[in-house]
Amino acid sequence: MTQIANFAQAQAWNGTLGNHWASHHERYDALVSGLNTALFDAAAIASGDRVLDVGCGAGATTRIAGRLAAHGHAVGVDISAPLLDQARATTAAERVTNVAYEFADAQIHPFPAAGYDVLISRGGVMFFSDHAAAFRNLSRSLRPGGRLAFVCPQPVGPGAEESRALSLFGKLLDEPDAATVAVQAAMASLSDPARIREVLHGWDDVTVTPVATETTWGRDAADAVGFILSRAPGRTVDADTRAALQDTLRPYETDRGVRLRAAVWLVTAKWRTDGPQ
Repeated sequence: MTQIANFAQAQAWNGTLGNHWASHHERYDALVSGLNTALFDAAAIASGDRVLDVGCGAGATTRIAGRLAAHGHAVGVDISAPLLDQARATTAAERVTNVAYEFADAQIHPFPAAGYDVLISRGGVMFFSDHAAAFRNLSRSLRPGGRLAFVCPQPVGPGAEESRALSLFGKLLDEPDAATVAVQAAMASLSDPARIREVLHGWDDVTVTPVATETTWGRDAADAVGFILSRAPGRTVDADTRAALQDTLRPYETDRGVRLRAAVWLVTAKWRTDGPQ
């Protein structure tokens, strides 16, 4: 039986939220695909590497890692069964044969000792109930000198396009459900660089680098609003509110869709060359 340390997150990602991400996995992957270059440049995955992808979701980053580690392999781990089902289906359809997935909580899962060369995460490490314990556990899965690379959100600022636009959404809509609130709170859990360095105590060469990106929310304002509202399928929104929501996003329409500027931290580190202490 799989052990779970964070029941609130497990409930969210195996409920309505996780099912929505699985059903719209291509849109969610496109939303944050602008982070891929920075993440994989930092990870520097070699052909023979063994890669662990934490919070892999529908497996887009795991499949990229698998292709880079052509003579190695990649394993994606997540607490969302719906997303892992989608990851396995897509991986089979794309015939990526050196990729596998595990349903597990990476904070406490007994990974094979020194079983991986590289650990990556595209926005999946914020959801641990105890970040320091999680990174201690993950460190045991890396060989001495193994590499860590992940991205997580910077603090939400009033001038950031994404946070400003989405905060207007919040003012026009009803309060979110408890699961959504838990996920939103967790998203900010590693926004302070000092906190990141604290939970990575014992790792070497820790760097926290700001990265600017753009998130893509839809083809146009109407499409983006429809996508965002679909995340709460029971919600009823009248025509005037829908029009007001579209107005908040119309300034961000481009010929490449509705694009909002956002900012993340790119975090890199190495596990100490003398191994676990």
